[in-house]
Amino acid sequence: MTFIPDHFTVWMEIPVTDLDKAVTFYNEVFQTELVRVADMGPNEFAMFPVKDGGRAGHLYPGKPPARGSGATIHLACPDSLEETMERFATAGGEVISDPVAIPAGRFAYGIDPDGNSIGMLAQ
Repeated sequence: MTFIPDHFTVWMEIPVTDLDKAVTFYNEVFQTELVRVADMGPNEFAMFPVKDGGRAGHLYPGKPPARGSGATIHLACPDSLEETMERFATAGGEVISDPVAIPAGRFAYGIDPDGNSIGMLAQ
């Protein structure tokens, strides 16, 4: 039997060296309000909100992989790809690709201030 779930990706974790700075970066770039949680584990973390009160993953205090060498997490743009790319760079990240068109929309690659590989996807 072949396993085919509704959503294969069920959670993401992005390690950051400074949680406060990372929350500010992701809130600014993706125009969201990460939810800080201090009572669910050994460390405080900040969760990415989704509709209906759900969560999609979190930032946590940890050791990021070497710059750009870890998995790439693709995050939804709140507006145009170009506007998100501009905020990404202004907030301290580095945009490392031009926009790429795919059937689902357009995306670009960036490296966040901690060296994590982040995709910005506009549908």
